[in-house]
Amino acid sequence: MKTPPVLDLDPIIDDPGTRIIVCCGSGGVGKTTTAAALGLRAAERGRSAVVLTVDPARRLAQSMGLIELDNTPRLVAGVAGEGQLHAMMLDMKRTFDEIIEAHADPDRARQILTNPFYQSLSSSFSGTQEYMAMEKLGQLRRSGDWDLIIVDTPPSRSALDFLDAPERLGRFLDGRLIRLLTAPAKAGGRSAFKLLNAGFGIVAGALTKLLGAQVLKDLQTFVSALDAVFGGFRARAEQTYKLLQAPGTAFVVVAAPERDAMREASYFVERLAEERMPLAGLVVNRVHRAPAAVLSAARSTAAAEDLESRGEHELTSAVLRLHAGRMQLAARERREQEHFVSAHPTVPVAQVPAMPEDVHDLKGLRQVGELLAAQ
Repeated sequence: MKTPPVLDLDPIIDDPGTRIIVCCGSGGVGKTTTAAALGLRAAERGRSAVVLTVDPARRLAQSMGLIELDNTPRLVAGVAGEGQLHAMMLDMKRTFDEIIEAHADPDRARQILTNPFYQSLSSSFSGTQEYMAMEKLGQLRRSGDWDLIIVDTPPSRSALDFLDAPERLGRFLDGRLIRLLTAPAKAGGRSAFKLLNAGFGIVAGALTKLLGAQVLKDLQTFVSALDAVFGGFRARAEQTYKLLQAPGTAFVVVAAPERDAMREASYFVERLAEERMPLAGLVVNRVHRAPAAVLSAARSTAAAEDLESRGEHELTSAVLRLHAGRMQLAARERREQEHFVSAHPTVPVAQVPAMPEDVHDLKGLRQVGELLAAQ
């Protein structure tokens, strides 16, 4: 296997110029654990860090000794060193509500928050989670309360959907139906209906038949009330996007040494390059290594077969077969990593060996951080 550059994460987390680390990768590769371990290590090396997870799993809270995480950063107890660590889990709807409350007058905010269309959009509209992740990241950065923010993104390719959030939101706001529904309010209420009667009347009539008069009224009220609020959000989302491209940001792609996960890692690396996002490197979790590499899988299997044919040393035979299986697994994982390295020879790589048990507390996170640093 061609040796790739080594990903040394300590200089990245120690650099006061590093303000944001984004961990991305497919599901089930240890991304949440990696983000939490980096946060803990940074805090124990003197940084004031906050870990924001967008993954709905509860592993992060449990590993940090917290009963639960919510939309408010919680201080993690048991951190050794001079730094501090906070952790939080994105509450999509609560973040959306906070935007409305912060950027609309009380009457308009109440009008929006009680609107049935808003309640549906804020909890289930496609892409809302990614929009809100961008918003929360921007809020944390603007607050100035932490000098390092670590983001644990959603699993799978949706992990990079937040890069598209400003553009997708813009397409939604500039869509023909949205513009049509906001036109009467922008043009001055009832007089606008007369002016637009020929065009809007036909569409409104069709929508009324389809949705009902009250539903259409709710939709119009919702869209016109949101118009000013969303405009500000779009601007902030674009600011956050630029922040992600800035030198103080580092993207860490996380993968397991398996075919699908390594393919996803290649996709992430290529997409980040397209978007001119600063890539720190790749972390490959749960890498298996054979302790007695001098004894090949073939020799180990042959020796086991010889013992079995003579009906001798059943335990020794079982150990030899176990070793052969471990060697074959290590070889398979090495091949998958070789495919990635041949396609991306300049990307720095860190390998974290497979651990005997799942990480479920600060001690485990600390060990992962040490393994990440021991490259």
